[in-house]
Amino acid sequence: MHKVTILGFEQAYASAITGALDLFALAGVTWQRMQGDIPKQFFNVQLASLGAKPINCINQLQLASHIAIEDLEHTDLLLIPTIGGALEPVLESNRTLLQYIQHHYHAGADVASNCSGAFLLAESGILDGKEATTHWGYAELFQQKYPQVRLQPEKLITQQDRIYCSGGGMAWFDLALLLIERYCGHDVATNTAKAHVLDMARGNQAAYAQVRSKKYHQDEEILKCQEWLESHYSETFNIEHLAQRFNLTPRTFVRRFKRATDQAPIKYLQSIRIEAAKKLLETQNRPAEQITNEVGYDDLSSFTRLFKQHTGLSPSQYRKKFKR
Repeated sequence: MHKVTILGFEQAYASAITGALDLFALAGVTWQRMQGDIPKQFFNVQLASLGAKPINCINQLQLASHIAIEDLEHTDLLLIPTIGGALEPVLESNRTLLQYIQHHYHAGADVASNCSGAFLLAESGILDGKEATTHWGYAELFQQKYPQVRLQPEKLITQQDRIYCSGGGMAWFDLALLLIERYCGHDVATNTAKAHVLDMARGNQAAYAQVRSKKYHQDEEILKCQEWLESHYSETFNIEHLAQRFNLTPRTFVRRFKRATDQAPIKYLQSIRIEAAKKLLETQNRPAEQITNEVGYDDLSSFTRLFKQHTGLSPSQYRKKFKR
């Protein structure tokens, strides 16, 4: 059997630990039982912690450890769960774990993280120069702390050089299914998903993200422009009009806007319009063409392409998934 080790630490998400443990341990078991076949377990799953001590997760849940991480000689996969507590204190109090992450990766193990668990991988240094993802809400902080990592915040899962990362807090099941497929093949992964009523290959996390406007800069004119755009995004205007409104030349306006927000003005406006369209699709029954016009676009087909670039879904798919 393949050996899977989940690394436990204080203030971890209990569900990211127990959920992944169940999914790996029941691959080849639950589906076979349902079909009246002989179960065949593919994974030996264990929970490791420093000194094999019980793991105090968030929300006052405590999990028993199977093995001390110091005593783990070999594993095929080392899985880092979500950090549920405040990031900086958790990272600081778990620096001892970094050497074990490094050791098992360099010994040939696959290493995977879920959600904010990617911060521990980045702290260990094994993500340097590699693609990674984390929860979209932590993307900006991650990029600031680890500029040497090639963060892909729109992706639900990244994989490079035996390192796997998944996005949101409950993306552990996407990650686990991917790894089950890696070790056992597509049929076992698909049957596991069916047995647990899970979707295979959800794609990306862009549809779940919200616009996070960068407003902590010191450029007062650009800050006023951002606020104006957020109130007038449906109007028709161009760069020249915007620059003139804030008493700047077009060239100076574009340069200062990009320096302050890390985005070109048009890209910034597109993001605001997409976010407005998302909210309307969630709450209104009006036709997509009407919503397209309301957020400042005339052509439904071109807006649909833009919307899909930002969210990974068409407007109709987004409405079906998120309508209240």
